[in-house]
Amino acid sequence: MSFTQQILQNGGGRWMLIVIAIAIVWVPFANLVVSSDSALYVSTYTVTLLGKYVCFALLAIALDLVWGYCGILSLGHGAFFALGGYSMGMYLMRQIGERGVYGHPELPDFMVFLNWESLPWYWYGFDMFWFAMLMVIIAPGLLAFVFGWFAFRSRVSGVYLSIMTQALTYALMLAFFRNEMGFGGNNGLTDFKEILGFSLQSDATRVALFVISAVMLAFGYIVCRLIVTSKLGRVVTAVRDAQSRTRFIGYRVEHFQIWIFTVSAIIAGIAGALYVPQVGIINPGEFQPLNSIELVVWVAVGGRGTLYGAALGAGVVNYAKTMMTGAFPEVWLFALGTLFVLVTLALPKGIVGFLQRRRSRANGDE
Repeated sequence: MSFTQQILQNGGGRWMLIVIAIAIVWVPFANLVVSSDSALYVSTYTVTLLGKYVCFALLAIALDLVWGYCGILSLGHGAFFALGGYSMGMYLMRQIGERGVYGHPELPDFMVFLNWESLPWYWYGFDMFWFAMLMVIIAPGLLAFVFGWFAFRSRVSGVYLSIMTQALTYALMLAFFRNEMGFGGNNGLTDFKEILGFSLQSDATRVALFVISAVMLAFGYIVCRLIVTSKLGRVVTAVRDAQSRTRFIGYRVEHFQIWIFTVSAIIAGIAGALYVPQVGIINPGEFQPLNSIELVVWVAVGGRGTLYGAALGAGVVNYAKTMMTGAFPEVWLFALGTLFVLVTLALPKGIVGFLQRRRSRANGDE
């Protein structure tokens, strides 16, 4: 069976790609062509909000790849997302130049304010888009590879591995909060002006960023689907279900774990890079462990081990967050915790599992 046939036979994935294709066509038309007086008009604010949801959906797919198919519950995937975001943010800061508050041709405003005399060596190259995009891949990928090399080769697993991933993102958060690190400290990187010469305040640029994010979501899903349906993916699933037995028959389990963990981190980094120019800021708060825990909730709500379910969960939970933080901001975290408990008890396979069970009953399969 060809990969195209596998995609078409996967109902949920097929519908997800159809929805993405419709959004790629409809959202630009509804924002740039339809009159603002029309009921069909999509505001630039909504375009940005949808773009943010799309980035979160890509991040959720990245986590589902390692948690749903390899059994690695990472509570630190927000770190890879943030590293990709900082790589993009550093490029956007270098594009400001003399248009900053202090008018320095090379140093970002926060460095001038903190009396930095020259640009740190690790900022060199970020004035070039291709270099920044390379760092979007290398920074989270290298961190995941090094972390995985030590953790998986030491056969750390289960709750101990989850705690280690959470400690990793917490340590990075503390480091990036320090002004001496040269990443903007508590305020992070913001006040971006343009990307590739296009103003970030332009409606057309906002729409273009949404379209690129949607295309990357579709591409990320297809890549992950290709991985999990391949022979390598079947071995990874075997590692999830029976790690000791898989090792006993001759597979180097740690190699598969390192590989899938690194690929997942790279996808998360790409999601972070797409997120930053749309929201206009990246700060150490993106590293906080709560973000990574919330990401696990997205995947659990949508349906672990389905990929498209993880994307669905990200959209549903973040839409609910947008509504509730606007109406009842003080109760959102309680609502999120309650949602996770209810899903764990009543919908252990998430929304997708519930819908599949309903369809099976309707078809008389149960």
